[in-house]
Formats: sequence, structure tokens, C-alpha cells
Amino acid sequence: MKKIINTPDAPAPIGPYNQAVLTGNTLFTSGQIAIDPKTNELVLTDIKSETKQVMENLKAVLKAADMTFENVVKTSIFISDMHNFAQINEIYAQYFDSDTAPARETVEVANLPKFVNVEISMIAVK
Repeated sequence: MKKIINTPDAPAPIGPYNQAVLTGNTLFTSGQIAIDPKTNELVLTDIKSETKQVMENLKAVLKAADMTFENVVKTSIFISDMHNFAQINEIYAQYFDSDTAPARETVEVANLPKFVNVEISMIAVK
């Protein structure tokens, strides 16, 4: 059985998907990009601001499922330029305790939706 998770505190889906799906105790988030849910505008000022918006969007989705970053067991980070990895990682690290940080992969890709620089998805467990 699955429960659809959607919140107005994160960007509305831009296609045929939901922000997250909860099945049992496991939450699967869709990839989030740096859309400000209040303005529906992309936050592309710099890579750190962009990453912060992505993480804030994920925080809102987790909250809608009554979870926090402490529940996250796996993340997938897709970036358009591996040269941005250190700056992305600097912001990403602010959301996790290094002793209990989730498993993760980071992959450079040719393009992302709306030609953003970073997209992150998560798996969390209650």
C-alpha cells in the first residue's frame, strides 16, 4: 500500500509524479530542484544558494511525511558539473550529522530538468 505525499511547502510536480511516496515505513522522494515554492521561480544565484533551496524543498517533503533528515538512509545527487561538488557538499553537510549521515551517490549528468545544476532525491525510513 502506498500513500502519496505532497505539500505546498515544496514545488509542485512539473510532470506526472508526486513529491514523494510512502510505502510502509519507507519514503521515496522525487528529485528536487531549486524551485522556490513561494514564487515558483528557480533559485540559480549561485551553486550554494541553489543547493540550499533543493535541501529546503526536501526538508519540506520529509516534514509532510512526519520525518526529518535523521530518517534519511540514502541520497542520490545529480550534478551538471563535478567541479561544483565541493560547494554542493558544503551545503549538503549542514543538513546531516556526519556520524549518522546517509549512504549516497553523486553522479555528473549531461542535463537536468530546467537545466539546473543540481537535483537530489532521498529514501527515508521511520
